Amino acid sequence: MKVAIMQPYLFPYIGYFQLLAAADLFVVYDDVHYIKKGWINRNRILLHGAEHLFTLPCLNASQNKLINEVEVDWASKEVRKVRLTMETAYRKAPFFEQVYPLVQHVLEGSGPATIAEVATHSIRAVCAYLGIDTPIVTSSQQPYHNTHLSKGARLVDIVQQEGGDQYLNPIGGEALYTKEFFAEHGIALHFVKSLPIRYAQPVPDNGFVPWLSILDVLMYNEKETVTAFIQDYELL
Repeated sequence: MKVAIMQPYLFPYIGYFQLLAAADLFVVYDDVHYIKKGWINRNRILLHGAEHLFTLPCLNASQNKLINEVEVDWASKEVRKVRLTMETAYRKAPFFEQVYPLVQHVLEGSGPATIAEVATHSIRAVCAYLGIDTPIVTSSQQPYHNTHLSKGARLVDIVQQEGGDQYLNPIGGEALYTKEFFAEHGIALHFVKSLPIRYAQPVPDNGFVPWLSILDVLMYNEKETVTAFIQDYELL
């Protein structure tokens, strides 16, 4: 059984969904410390032919808080600005009519919610749209009782509690984890490496801006094409 564990990111890039789709169980790691200027409440889209960073405002965001303790500032005018920026960026995209309602649903601001909940909502919404059926659980809502453990030991414990024998991590994790450490606990560590993905974008001189939010991929490609992109990775 392959288990993947990742912090919740807001409309993350396609590599996140490749990791999720490759797993038999995906754990949203929301009871770890919030990271400022990371991908938890922001991402990049294509605006007027160039990359643009959007940020969902949060209340008193701090790295001293857990991700599931940081609330979204729904009262901020920036929330509406984010939605309008996405509309401006993609209203001429071929699949805008299908995808933009998904954006509205996630960013409608109906009631108080943490950034963990909103980001997880964005992930689940994209999975539903694409038909990715990997079970998703949230670490803070599971009876793991292991927050006292060190980072690597906690990951091992979660995999073991879920009955997994393989742990999947993004390729960037090669600098953090070793196969030997996980093997000592009877777990095979594999890294998911995304292969180059390219599609038509309205970028000058037939250019291409890679690894933007999954929204960019969805706006310019039909579901079947995106589903094929999801499989474009190597398991190392």
